[in-house]
Amino acid sequence: MWYVYIIRSVDFPDQDYIGATEDLKRRIPEHNAGKSKFKPWKLIWYCAFPDKYKALAFEKYLKGHSGRAFAKRRL
Repeated sequence: MWYVYIIRSVDFPDQDYIGATEDLKRRIPEHNAGKSKFKPWKLIWYCAFPDKYKALAFEKYLKGHSGRAFAKRRL
């Protein structure tokens, strides 16, 4: 399975990050261990896809202008 996810900064709630991964349980701690000034992060949404390319296409959509608007309204 592949996952598309949205994480939000705990200290800067206006900062979101959209990503895709095959291992969501590993990826979130990696974000929190990284050098981002917006950490710590918390998971606010994810969706599982059986196909890597569909997950990557949806991630790309969410990172675009209309996808971000969709995410703010619906997710």
